[in-house]
Amino acid sequence: MYTEKRPARQLSIPVRTLRYHVRVWGDPDAQAATALPPLVMVHGWMDVGASYQFVVDAFSDAFAQGRLIIAPDWRGFGHSMPEHTCDHYVFADYLADLDRLLDHFSPNAPVDLVGHSMGGNVSMMYAGARPERIRRLVNLEGFGMAATRPAQAPERYARWLNELREYEQGGMDLKPYDSVDGVALRLMKTNPRISADKAQWLAQHWAAPDAQGRWHILGSSAHKIITPMLFRADEMLALYEAIKAPVLSVEAEENHIGKWSNGTYSLADFHQRLAHVPNARSAQVMDAAHMLHHDQPEAVARLIEAFLA
Repeated sequence: MYTEKRPARQLSIPVRTLRYHVRVWGDPDAQAATALPPLVMVHGWMDVGASYQFVVDAFSDAFAQGRLIIAPDWRGFGHSMPEHTCDHYVFADYLADLDRLLDHFSPNAPVDLVGHSMGGNVSMMYAGARPERIRRLVNLEGFGMAATRPAQAPERYARWLNELREYEQGGMDLKPYDSVDGVALRLMKTNPRISADKAQWLAQHWAAPDAQGRWHILGSSAHKIITPMLFRADEMLALYEAIKAPVLSVEAEENHIGKWSNGTYSLADFHQRLAHVPNARSAQVMDAAHMLHHDQPEAVARLIEAFLA
């Protein structure tokens, strides 16, 4: 079993209409004495804040000492579940939730922000909407999506309506597992690079048992429903152009953009968008795929440390 080098405290923070589960490393009093900006790390789709444990453990003592590190579970993921059942999630809510979290942990100073995948996309959008709140931003594999056209709206809304009905009928329920070992095997099947000890540790935070001992992924199946809103690339570019913080965009050697988009979007397309950010640079993590913070946590930690310094 993987052993945490830096165990986290777990907090429950009121955020808008629900309570957010937040993992915190470091002492707020020590952070206040050093005046280091808090480091906020936000996870991707169907993931949890605990996913960053391996990177936090890989940080050097010199970097981690006196620094407050915060990793929330997004709404509908992990232990940040709405009080009442929710049948769909609106992307803009993540920006508003992040805004309130920063108000709670750093009301008077900008923060350093790291986001992976969906969390990277949220981070880029937030940094454009609230440029004064971000000192530096690290985007881990948050590439956005292929541009859409207004003509796609009727079909998109129809599909959303159909999927809502399917969800209500239980057709989108997530598969349960007989044991935590089954969850770990699922993690290893999805990402063959993750080691068995890390998969076993993460499984206990990525899923939880019910009264019958069946393990369920800690994520609402409503996240599987397509968003009815089209992805408007021109809006994203406007947000990118409004970012004032230096941005480090980190990509894995094994890139899956073309596969996810069925060939409609590429890494080259993302680099063209990234050129709209006033101060951005790119880096690559070798021998890693999309879950690069699991595959190569030491390399990711070094990149974050160097950039934030």
